Amino acid sequence: MVKGRIHSIETMGLVDGPGIRVVVFFQGCSLRCKYCHNPDTWTYDGGEEYTPEELVKKLERYKTYFKSSNGGVTFSGGEPLRQPEFLLEVLKLCKERGIHTCLDTSGFGVGNYAEILKYVDLVLFDIKHYDKDGYKNVTNMNIDESLRFLKKIQETKTPIWIRHVVVPGLTDGEDHIRNFKKYISNIKGVEKIELLPYHLLGKNKYDVLNIDYPLEGIPAMDKEIIKKYENIIKE
Repeated sequence: MVKGRIHSIETMGLVDGPGIRVVVFFQGCSLRCKYCHNPDTWTYDGGEEYTPEELVKKLERYKTYFKSSNGGVTFSGGEPLRQPEFLLEVLKLCKERGIHTCLDTSGFGVGNYAEILKYVDLVLFDIKHYDKDGYKNVTNMNIDESLRFLKKIQETKTPIWIRHVVVPGLTDGEDHIRNFKKYISNIKGVEKIELLPYHLLGKNKYDVLNIDYPLEGIPAMDKEIIKKYENIIKE
């Protein structure tokens, strides 16, 4: 039986999709985003091992909260698409049991996207950058795989919430936001756009793991400037 590795599970999540949600953080990610606040999810041999049945049984304990708030389960990470067989089986069990499913992803998986998306109600799609050079600068990887996943979202007509982390000197500035807006205007099925301000809450994890922090000295993003950018998006 396929097993998966889970970094952690957060109950009563309020910012990872509609309603009250349980957020399941998958272990393992191949991107090395400069602003990542979960470097402890990068390795593929960490976390706790589950069978799909074991995980969904645990999630079902919170079904009362799902139903009362039109919530459900959000699969995040790490990158859930890096464990495609396990993710697919978990999604199937969730759908069988009437649990709303949300996939929080940057699209940097290993394939089987069309089959996985059959069982996903909503994708929270994290756009690291809108062009290949910017994407490489932010993530240290190529944009191609993310674009393949985005194409499958379009083909399957899965609803999308777009997310974009705004970092001073990296993904900010009015020109950047206008170009970002132009880029997402060509994506179908977008129901919501979220600009997420860069913060320093994960910096201490780098110290604990003895990893150099890529954005040393960069301040947290000013939330008032984020409001200005949000107005540009709404124009």
